[in-house]
Amino acid sequence: MKERDKMHTGELYLPGDEEIMKEQTACLEKLYDYNATRPSEGEKRARLLKEMFLSIGEGSYIEPPLHANWGGAHCRFGKNVYANFNLTLVDDTFIEVGDNVMMAPNVVLATAAHPILPKLRAKTYQYNAPIRIGDDCWLGAGVIVLPGVTIGRGSVIGAGSVVTKDIPENVVAFGVPCRVIRPIGERDREFYFRNRRIEAELIEKVQDAEGCE
Repeated sequence: MKERDKMHTGELYLPGDEEIMKEQTACLEKLYDYNATRPSEGEKRARLLKEMFLSIGEGSYIEPPLHANWGGAHCRFGKNVYANFNLTLVDDTFIEVGDNVMMAPNVVLATAAHPILPKLRAKTYQYNAPIRIGDDCWLGAGVIVLPGVTIGRGSVIGAGSVVTKDIPENVVAFGVPCRVIRPIGERDREFYFRNRRIEAELIEKVQDAEGCE
């Protein structure tokens, strides 16, 4: 088995393999072009993202600068995904992000890791495990998601969290390491921040829009 084939199996491999490096460099050239675009070049950015990513849905946008080991080549993003500045994708294997996901500045999705044994690390051995982010999630500023983690649909991860284990659907979770704090419930349908109430007209407007989809 070639080193390239081990990238998506979870096996140890050597990322400096000549075949891997050649393919990776080509991906990074496109990433360079994306980060060099001007703010007025929205159409060019959209076109480049479609070329760079394995797939990316309509309405999705990533603020430059974007950092990615493979320029998004192993990433599937759904519709209406928004990522703020300095998204880092350690996309040595697959990263799947659902629809309507928001990521604040400096979020890191890291699929790659190294063995604990120093002698193996000294030879640069690496292994990868995929990351999955469900629909309607929100990752706060500086969130780090580690290899092999799945975050369930609708969950909110608080700023600065380090997500080391799977997070279920529809919960608020934060901390180092990240842990579930509470489910998303009725109060969240009434208040958006502390004691600031969501206006009834806004809720009706959102519900009407959902009904038209």
